Amino acid sequence: MGDYPNIKDILELGKARISLPVALSSVTGYALVAKNVGPEAFMLACGVFFMSCSSGALNHIQERRADALMPRTQKRPIPSGRIGLAQAWIIALTYFAVGSFILFLNFKPTVFAISFVTLLSYNAIYTPLKKVTAFAVVPGSLVGALPPYIGWIAGNGSLLSGDIFIVSLFFFIGQIPHFWLLLLMFGNEYSLAGYPSLNSVFNDQQIKRLSFTWILATIAAALIVGTRVFNTRIALLLLLIYVFYIVGTLAGNLILKKELPPRATFFKLNILYLCMMFFLIADRILL
Repeated sequence: MGDYPNIKDILELGKARISLPVALSSVTGYALVAKNVGPEAFMLACGVFFMSCSSGALNHIQERRADALMPRTQKRPIPSGRIGLAQAWIIALTYFAVGSFILFLNFKPTVFAISFVTLLSYNAIYTPLKKVTAFAVVPGSLVGALPPYIGWIAGNGSLLSGDIFIVSLFFFIGQIPHFWLLLLMFGNEYSLAGYPSLNSVFNDQQIKRLSFTWILATIAAALIVGTRVFNTRIALLLLLIYVFYIVGTLAGNLILKKELPPRATFFKLNILYLCMMFFLIADRILL
């Protein structure tokens, strides 16, 4: 291992591919109330991105021993030896310092406070709880619900607004099938690391049925967002087209093949999250 980790490993340590959608979801909340995505929204995205990267790096540190036991995670920066433990702490704290500075400098303290609560939810609640129960994803889904609130508060929205609650509820519900589909792909590896897993409680078919039920709940939440929060018919129409596509393909697989393909379903669900964010932003700024 060299003296200094490269940029790719630093970004991987911060789970940048996950942190980018987290930042986008905060911009979604901001656009809903501010009705623009100008320089302030960019600074918000940067601040939330670095805070999320800090959370991701801390998670790598917390789970480094378990990661070394699972084939899917053995090549991550810490277990592979590309980044040392001391370096990982420095990177995680640097991410946190940069994100905190950006949020404190540009927004009221409440924005940083909710961002910090999001970090605590992931690193101090969800991550330790994974070692205790196979259902840790349910309270852990709070992590997906808070970033839109960060943006909403940054745009001077009311904390008790019904619109942002419904949007955040969509992201909360959607986190659960997201994780269970991962279990269908990699659940046996969790057992290798000593994590309690739904695979030890239910068989694959039962997990698929549970996942499908939660996918339907996610779609129902998306439709509630569309009818309650969207202001333009075109945004609702585009959402309906994609929803019918998801339901049609999943129902076809279940009826004809009696199968719920985990990987394809996982990507379709992720695209729904991205579509919802883009539709909500476009609905507000193009109105």
